[in-house]
Amino acid sequence: MISDQQLSPAFKYSAWLWLALAGIWMLIVSFPDDTSALLVVLVASGIPIALFRHYTDEKDFITTLFIGALAARVTLGLVVYSFDLQVFFGGDALTYNAQGAMIADYWHGLVDPSNSFYQWSISTTRPGWGMNYVVGALYYVTGKNILAAQSLCAVIGASTAPMVYICAKKLFANRNVARFSALAIAFFPSFIIWSGQLLKDGVVIFLLVVAMTMVLQLQEKFNYAAIAALLGALGGIVTIRFYIFYMVAIAVAGSFVIGASEGSSSILRRSAVLVMLGLGLTYFGVIRTASTDFEKFGDLDRLQLSRMDLARSAESGFNEEADVSTTSGALATLPLGFAYLMLAPFPWQMTSVRQAITFPEVIIWWTCIPFLISGIIFSVKHRLRTAFPILFFSLTLTLAYSIFQGNVGTAYRQRTQIQVFLFMFIGVGWELWKEKKEDKKLEQRLKKRPPHDRLQFGAELVN
Repeated sequence: MISDQQLSPAFKYSAWLWLALAGIWMLIVSFPDDTSALLVVLVASGIPIALFRHYTDEKDFITTLFIGALAARVTLGLVVYSFDLQVFFGGDALTYNAQGAMIADYWHGLVDPSNSFYQWSISTTRPGWGMNYVVGALYYVTGKNILAAQSLCAVIGASTAPMVYICAKKLFANRNVARFSALAIAFFPSFIIWSGQLLKDGVVIFLLVVAMTMVLQLQEKFNYAAIAALLGALGGIVTIRFYIFYMVAIAVAGSFVIGASEGSSSILRRSAVLVMLGLGLTYFGVIRTASTDFEKFGDLDRLQLSRMDLARSAESGFNEEADVSTTSGALATLPLGFAYLMLAPFPWQMTSVRQAITFPEVIIWWTCIPFLISGIIFSVKHRLRTAFPILFFSLTLTLAYSIFQGNVGTAYRQRTQIQVFLFMFIGVGWELWKEKKEDKKLEQRLKKRPPHDRLQFGAELVN
């Protein structure tokens, strides 16, 4: 077990210095016109730091982890902002900026409600509409500043790393696995890229981890705060990426059903949680909204057209001829889609600068696959009941994306929603590998001992 005292001072000081330098850079690029971005970072960071320090016994590590993750994301955001790279990395940022600004202007009384762009911006029948309201609420307070909006996303993205630590520790009761998982999420390039900008990916990933962590908490003990957090996370998910809501909801319900065999008190507790979640989601209109979205976007023919657009829209499209509007077509598409989702972009596909910069990360990811397989096997054998919601959600989202994704870039981007949980299993596999390696070393040392001395040596190791 690793204690806070073993945390490298160099790591702590570097994280704080990095964030301070990023703050100075932020002040330079926004001064004197608008310093709201720096204020957003300072104010918004205080809430997660206070919460994480309250709910963990590793306050020093969690705080430093958050600061380092935040520094990485703020720096990436500053590069994107300073060099106008929003289109290069993710053009959705400009859309959320424009629509959020329109909503803020209406709240300030500056826009006619019949304005067509305003009506388009507030529409709740379009995917990702929740981001428009988040940006609008921020701009209502701070004024229009895309750097402030992406800085808020950076704080949310940085908060994911400590949440992963808490989630992994609840799941596996192993501090080393929790640390490995949290550090990977904090500094793995794709997580920095997609959560350091004004994009919905980082927000969705954070909400997914919150939801799964609250499920693990509720499996242990009935808790009103955990129910409220779970409801908030599910409600947020349905406003940003509605189809994921169904997968999470089924995983949540399934986790309580599977655990219902522990005893009468457990059955009552889990049933109460499910009832309260159902009532809460119904009261806030989440189920109705999700059902409407599903009816509108869940048609297989429409999904087929969407997939074809992705496959044909850029050089990074693949398997253009696939037809996923039928069951046989979807199953035929699955193997190749799975390979692209989990392993792409491949080296021979890196024909542009944007694709080439992912090469080091892809190589690292490939080397993690054996540890991932080992960790999943261990979890199925020894932690299936507890890990069910995460395993089920990861599997269903993997299958869905494997079938309906037709673009390498989109697959690489959306893979992070699965990777955030897969890194927990990679951490388990890594720990198992280290233990086996250490056991072999001990066996070799034991063999070198004289026969009469082996028993004493073994006793010394145990002590």
